[in-house]
Amino acid sequence: MLTAEFWVLVAFVVFLALAAKAGAFSAMTKGLDSRAKRVRHELDEAKRLREEAAAVLADYKRRRTEAEKEAEAIVASARQEAERAAAEGHQRLNEFVARRTKAAESKIAQAEAQAEAQVRAAAADAAVKVSETILRERMQGDAAQNLIRASLGEVRTRLRA
Repeated sequence: MLTAEFWVLVAFVVFLALAAKAGAFSAMTKGLDSRAKRVRHELDEAKRLREEAAAVLADYKRRRTEAEKEAEAIVASARQEAERAAAEGHQRLNEFVARRTKAAESKIAQAEAQAEAQVRAAAADAAVKVSETILRERMQGDAAQNLIRASLGEVRTRLRA
């Protein structure tokens, strides 16, 4: 029983008794408890930061989705506006062409009517001159001259009408 192991055991028990009397165990448990509280506090802080980061990430995703939807709406609106402007421009162009065509047709009809009137007037003048020449050659005297004048006046009136 007086072996070295026995004396190591006795020394160890005495050391533990002295350490217990000096309060080493309570200091160790207090240190371990304070360390456990600090670790628990750090874990709680990490958990809070993680939750906060998750909330920020969710907010970012929500904002990104809203921004994408808004961008799509803007693009769709711009596309519709461009289509509307193109259709409006096309309609204005068609109206302009129709107005110009109508004006040109009106001018052509007016020119045709004027040309027709000029041709009729020229034909009437030519017919009167030819008739006058023929009647002068065939008829002689004052009665013939009065008849020719009356006939020519009547022919002019009828041809111009």
